[in-house]
Amino acid sequence: MRLAFTKTQATGNDFVVIADPDGAIDLAPEHIRQLSDRHFGVGGDGVIRAVRSKHLELGRDLLEIDPSAEWFMDYTNADGSVAEMCGNGVRAYAHFLLERGFTDFDADGMLAIGTRAGIKLVTRHELGYEVDLGRWRLAGGEPLVHADGIEVARPGLGLDLGNPHVVVALASAEELEDLELFSQPALDPVPPAGANVEFVVPLDPMVESGVGNVRMRVYERGVGETLSCGTGVAATALAVRHWAGVGAPNVWRVEVPGGVLGVRMLHGEDGEHVLLSGPASLVFDGEFDFTTG
Repeated sequence: MRLAFTKTQATGNDFVVIADPDGAIDLAPEHIRQLSDRHFGVGGDGVIRAVRSKHLELGRDLLEIDPSAEWFMDYTNADGSVAEMCGNGVRAYAHFLLERGFTDFDADGMLAIGTRAGIKLVTRHELGYEVDLGRWRLAGGEPLVHADGIEVARPGLGLDLGNPHVVVALASAEELEDLELFSQPALDPVPPAGANVEFVVPLDPMVESGVGNVRMRVYERGVGETLSCGTGVAATALAVRHWAGVGAPNVWRVEVPGGVLGVRMLHGEDGEHVLLSGPASLVFDGEFDFTTG
């Protein structure tokens, strides 16, 4: 089998996008792993199948909620495991759809994308694109986190942004740099579905002109350490605001190894939403032959 693909990236979080408008391509976990392999494949943190929502059962359910959610982001981690969604992936996917002429923003400047975590709305932003990740909640308690490079386990904060996260505060920039994320951090207790784990330190000053400033690194379940994680960035900002307490800002600037992302929190009729902004780009196009890859 030979497939055409497009390599995309959003602050270094990179994805292999397969255009499959009619839902005719069946990608097995071994195909995902081959495509994602950085030595023998294309290389990426995950694979996105661009498919019209009407060709998927979950997509059809979402169309009943919002008929404008024409496109579904069928996202899979690099190890072949299915993921609920990916914040950077939504922006990269939206950029792909727009640049390739598959869709356009509506009259209100919105683009609705279907995901396993519901419909995500994307708009233009000075940083590139902004995606409304929807409502969030504290979930998963405060598990202890063991990671290479940290002598003593640290408590984390569990959050749900449509996918699970545990955020850990570190004492210094040096401690963040000394982290060795070659292996997955151990969580105690272990979450039923696993979790992405973020490690964060404040910048100096932490708040400037009403904007919070932090730096973080992340280990993504099913992938490993990545240069960026969109939902992880949002979870990090939410966790630091939670720890800071009353008076903490609702706008944050988060530095990751792959660049800088923006986060803001807005109250809606259905609760507080968290929005993520940042760049996205197409890197190159190609074809992959699974018989020789």
